[in-house]
Amino acid sequence: MVKGISIRFKSYEETIPKLLDVINLKSELKKHPRIILKPHLEGNPEKSTSSEFVEEILKFCLQNKNPAAEIYIVEGSDGEETTDLFDAMGYQKLAEKYSIGLIDLNDTVLVEIEDEFSKFEKVKYPKILLDSFVISLPPLAEDPETIVAGSLSNMLGAYPSSHYSGFFSLKKNKIRKWSIKYSIFDILKCKMPEFAIIDASKKGVLLAGQPLEIDKQAAKLLDKDWKEVPYLKFIDESYSE
Repeated sequence: MVKGISIRFKSYEETIPKLLDVINLKSELKKHPRIILKPHLEGNPEKSTSSEFVEEILKFCLQNKNPAAEIYIVEGSDGEETTDLFDAMGYQKLAEKYSIGLIDLNDTVLVEIEDEFSKFEKVKYPKILLDSFVISLPPLAEDPETIVAGSLSNMLGAYPSSHYSGFFSLKKNKIRKWSIKYSIFDILKCKMPEFAIIDASKKGVLLAGQPLEIDKQAAKLLDKDWKEVPYLKFIDESYSE
């Protein structure tokens, strides 16, 4: 599979199957017993992954997966109730339409991972992600904290609020004791998503491929040098060593 490609956007229905065929995702999907779709959801719909975008990806996965494979849509919202966002943004209806499961990563079975993290000594991590083919599905957006809201920063949702929020808030304050680039690195140390698709339709394209590579492309679409995006520079240097 190539590192990453972009394709001109016409509509989700037309462009997504074409994009995923070109990158040959179907052959990869058949290898895995569980496929996880990880959108980004927050109270601002403009910065959230649309259910219409995810629906076309879900349809492609259902058509091309191993017949016995399971598919789930997961999210662990930061500062809000994930189940409320699933309902408000059309994901509950999507799950019912295609008979798939929705999982709140803030309230699921966890495992404790010890590794050479940059800041944490141990990380509580959703067990379901470990043995799954994870596809990160963010919308292209700027973000005051991460600068570029990409497929890698999207995995901050894997930090469960049950362990990383404050006493009186759903906000994951404990991942913000230091620069957010370190928390992004540490959650990716637990598991790097295998694949990513970025909804950059407002810029006239969709991106798909290896997460780090297409996050670099996403930065360029936002007129930014990826080397000036702290988490991308830090992760690129760490994985190049």
